[in-house]
Amino acid sequence: MRIVLSGYYGFDNVGDEAILFAIIEQLRMIDPQVEINVLSNNPEKTKKTYHVNAVHRRKFWQVIEALKNTDGLISGGGSLLQDKTGMLTIPYYAGIIKMAKFFRKPVFVYAQGMGPIKSALNKWIVKHALNQVEQITVRDKASRQLLSEIGIKQEISIVPDPVVGLDASSYTHQWTITQTFNQKFVTISVRDWSTDHPFTKEIALCLDRVVQNGYAVVFVPMHGEQDERKSKETASLMNEQSYISPVDDSLQSKIALIGESKLLIGMRLHSLIFSAINYTPFIAISYDPKIDAFASLVNQPLAGHVEKSDWDHERLYQLVCTSLVNEEFIREELKEKMTIYQHLAQQTPELALSTFHKQIKCEQSY
Repeated sequence: MRIVLSGYYGFDNVGDEAILFAIIEQLRMIDPQVEINVLSNNPEKTKKTYHVNAVHRRKFWQVIEALKNTDGLISGGGSLLQDKTGMLTIPYYAGIIKMAKFFRKPVFVYAQGMGPIKSALNKWIVKHALNQVEQITVRDKASRQLLSEIGIKQEISIVPDPVVGLDASSYTHQWTITQTFNQKFVTISVRDWSTDHPFTKEIALCLDRVVQNGYAVVFVPMHGEQDERKSKETASLMNEQSYISPVDDSLQSKIALIGESKLLIGMRLHSLIFSAINYTPFIAISYDPKIDAFASLVNQPLAGHVEKSDWDHERLYQLVCTSLVNEEFIREELKEKMTIYQHLAQQTPELALSTFHKQIKCEQSY
């Protein structure tokens, strides 16, 4: 079977690359012979990293050729159908879906987080694209509600993020071996966000107290140089020493590093997921409803939202202390919850492949 994957791939965003890695791994577990072609911003790197075929996502004729010669399109995962990051995002991903349907290829929407969709035109585009696909799966109730509100008629299933299905125990890293600290440590994932609330200063003040309490602080950049810059900026606001792990570490290494920490303080969704699949406690700092939704799903605390001033370093530090004191209990609770979600996440690729097989059988019967 030949499958095309469409998503935010090839941009050095660890979260989206983890989604790609998880989908590929899980598809191959079910069908080791599956042929995968990824629409990527960096096809050569994608080919080398994941041992798949890849074409440039914006080279029109390459995309057409890939879709003409596939047995099905997987759209997702990630937050693709939203217009917060730009007005061209929805037309692009919906356009790929419409193109696949033009060639009469089945489309499986894979664990997407939908919205926000503010533009009436974009709502119309999403409605007309998704009402043509064979199967829709989303990662939370808010996404399903949004699609229902804009007029999606078919059944919408809620499934876990693909990364939830990864086995974190199989990954290792070497970076801490080369560092001067040898004590227990806390990891931190920050990202840039335009807001009047000085959230980086509040985080830095909290982290100073964490260090004074005997822990090392390690920043884990999740999106290339963007997150590395924000990590350095936050670290520069601290009085105590902190560390920044290599921006170009593999996603497996980042998963293992977060897994070795006692606690994660995270803004990036997939830093939270990396923490959860390791059964490591985390404290979320939100910039998007998807952060709130995942923290609630696994019963981990939310310190506050970067655009709101109703939280500060004192609140964050109190949450840190509570999580560290109750670390073992929280780990057991996370393990219990995540075992269920990991099993559910591994069912989504089965659903995708069965959807494509069903379409192939229908075509063969004509």
